[in-house]
Amino acid sequence: MSWLISGRAIQGAGGGAIFSLSSIIISDFIPLRERGAYQGATGLVWTIAAGIGPMVGGALATRGDWRWLFYLNLPISGVAFGLVLVFLRLRTPPGTLREKLSKVDWVGNAIITGSSAACVIALTWGGVQYPWTSAHVLAPLIIGCLGICTFLYYEYKYAQYPLVPFTLLSNRTSLSGYDIHAPHAVPSLILSTIRYVQTFINPIQFVAIIFFLPAYFQACFAVSPIRSGVLALSICTSIGPSVVAAGASITIFKKYRPQLWIGWVLAVIGMGSLSTLRADSSLAHYAVLPMVLAIGAGIIYAATYFPVLAPLPVAENAHALAFFAYLRSFAAVWGVTIGAVVLQNELNKRVPADLLRELPGGTSAVYSAIPFINSLPDELKIPLRVAFADSIAVIWEVMAGIAGIGLIASFFMEALPLHTQVDERWGLEGGPDEIGLKEQPTANRLSAA
Repeated sequence: MSWLISGRAIQGAGGGAIFSLSSIIISDFIPLRERGAYQGATGLVWTIAAGIGPMVGGALATRGDWRWLFYLNLPISGVAFGLVLVFLRLRTPPGTLREKLSKVDWVGNAIITGSSAACVIALTWGGVQYPWTSAHVLAPLIIGCLGICTFLYYEYKYAQYPLVPFTLLSNRTSLSGYDIHAPHAVPSLILSTIRYVQTFINPIQFVAIIFFLPAYFQACFAVSPIRSGVLALSICTSIGPSVVAAGASITIFKKYRPQLWIGWVLAVIGMGSLSTLRADSSLAHYAVLPMVLAIGAGIIYAATYFPVLAPLPVAENAHALAFFAYLRSFAAVWGVTIGAVVLQNELNKRVPADLLRELPGGTSAVYSAIPFINSLPDELKIPLRVAFADSIAVIWEVMAGIAGIGLIASFFMEALPLHTQVDERWGLEGGPDEIGLKEQPTANRLSAA
């Protein structure tokens, strides 16, 4: 397990860098006003991969060929590496390697890495290896949260080259990003950090449905992992077009507030409707309802970073997008954790005590219990399936409330004009004049490049 965790940590570091840098590079080429279509295209690629992943993973897990979960990434990553090496010719920032390393915020990096890791450890251990009230969980969780607060204070007060410049947090774009002065009586930092709430909440609800909807299928209908991936495919077939449509509409209409309002309303309705799923729900019921949430989540995915970037100077694109990517990734852990806590607590209340004794590890090992259900006699199997369905329904109710926070936050957005310029310090190697991009419409730049 230690070796597996170490390898995953290294892979995660690379994946996080790719996640941030791909957005930053696009922002160097495309003004914010015209970036919606590109945001939609990258979102579509992500949703296709998210749809393929559970089915491929389920097939490999069912066959016992779990090592191929890792092997199959080698040729894919190799092709991507080759394409980047050959085609991505970006300007090199001036300065020596020593000068560049001196501008890295090493202290800030250490604080936020350690604090995030402490939070993740607590969220991973809680309710599984140790009770939530134990010191093993509370200590790293408290230390991690205090560390994140310390990181923000250090970035504001002491960092010479901050990872998160205070300019990202000093103007308030609603509880998401518009540029007005905070009331004098309320600390500006507290108000401005709330602006990223939409960015943080959307991954929580979306990861929860990706994680727990297949569990519902497997627990209540005794389907295989690959079959549960197929049943959940309606999510990806819905979110892809909605991401593209939302991004294109922002490019066409130069507005982002209406899309976000529609997205959050659909997310709340979708999560609320999922709570009506039961152990004997029909195929039409559990195939169609997730589509409502997926459409809303896709719209939010495409639109959330526009109110964050609109009030900021283009020179802060890289910092803002890196912080944006961090929040999205960190939120995913909370989506799984909140759902797991709710599921475990509800199962403890709903599963009869005599049946709990039959489960391997009780409800503390929820996923180990799912394959065990189908082997039980009917008098035990049916109540357990009902308990799983009703418990997972509570997850959707909780997520509907969390989505409601995002909806409320979206009402505080102000309509800001989207930037029409890019940071001229960055771009393709040789500059736009040499490659014939300077006078071309922005929509043609990347294709010409």
